[in-house]
Amino acid sequence: MMDLTAEQKVAVGKWVEEGASVADVQKRLKEEFQIGITFMDARFLIDDLELDLKDKVKPAETPDFAAPATGTSAAREAGTADSEVFDLEADGTGAVTVEVDKITRPGTVVSGNVVFSDGVKASWALDQLGRLALDPGAAGYRPSEDDIAVFQQELSRQLQKQGF
Repeated sequence: MMDLTAEQKVAVGKWVEEGASVADVQKRLKEEFQIGITFMDARFLIDDLELDLKDKVKPAETPDFAAPATGTSAAREAGTADSEVFDLEADGTGAVTVEVDKITRPGTVVSGNVVFSDGVKASWALDQLGRLALDPGAAGYRPSEDDIAVFQQELSRQLQKQGF
């Protein structure tokens, strides 16, 4: 966990209680305490402080996390899937699907694929220095900020579950 003073930890807790997002916490740490961290580090900090982010999704739009990802239910039921699949809604435009490879790509610590809400599939990898690489395969493609935020949040959760 980051070395924050008790005052800084209380401030982060207050921001989250007021409904701040991970990006808000990241921004406010920089502005108020001159602590520059990555989005993923901010997410880990919030988890380490055992804080619960406020859900900004309307109850009627709550995603069904128990529903299988499109095209993977048969593989899951048969136990033959090569990765774990997680679906999340991204701003109501469609699902962001995050896959964590069971067999890691060479030269990476962990890797996988993501399908953004617009249907574009990209591969991602985390290297030994903690740098996240995202390769959409299509020149000039940029996923929406909402899709990136959902992707980073779910990836962070899944990596913590696996001990990263």
